[in-house]
Amino acid sequence: MFGRRRLPHAVLFDMDGTLVDSEHYWVSSEKALAEEFNGTWTNDDGLSVVGMSLTDSSLVFKSRVETDLTADQVVQRLTDSVSEQLAREIPWRPGAKELLLEIRKAGIKTALVTMSLRRMAKQVVDAIDFDAFDLIIAGDDVRNGKPHPEPYLLAAERLGVDPKNCVAFEDSLSGLRSAEAANTKAVGIPNVVPIEQIPGRILWDSLSGKSLRDLRKLF
Repeated sequence: MFGRRRLPHAVLFDMDGTLVDSEHYWVSSEKALAEEFNGTWTNDDGLSVVGMSLTDSSLVFKSRVETDLTADQVVQRLTDSVSEQLAREIPWRPGAKELLLEIRKAGIKTALVTMSLRRMAKQVVDAIDFDAFDLIIAGDDVRNGKPHPEPYLLAAERLGVDPKNCVAFEDSLSGLRSAEAANTKAVGIPNVVPIEQIPGRILWDSLSGKSLRDLRKLF
């Protein structure tokens, strides 16, 4: 039985805004694509789609910018643009890689659970200088994106663990709802968008300075 003060069986990381500070890359890419079609995309527009599946966010984009691109073409164009920026610099979130390394040294299973495309997720994972993840669950691996629980349920299933024995880190409300609905020990680390504090919800200011001891305290 998974008792108190024991380590999780797996730790699941969101990517954009949680592992890497890339949300501003997405907003700048959305703005540039909108301008290409003489449209306007504001910072608030960008923040409104943080944490959504790329399919859903591309439909929001098309509803606000008149373009003949299909939703999938919007996703591919934005992914190309963000990937180019990540190739120049990957801005890691404070404490994320350090905690991830400690988790790996402890032999705990890990998964990257992101709504970005697999090719971008692999780009980020390949840039980490240690064996960081057992598994990637990307936006093109699931039928239902966040806030649906499918991404986290699939990660737990493929890792062979019970979701309730997993910790999940998320920076957006949509992502946190996905992890909560999957019955993980979901931890919100607000970044560019606020996350409402409600009874039972776990929020941390940052992953900086966090350790296995903090993970134990969650159970």
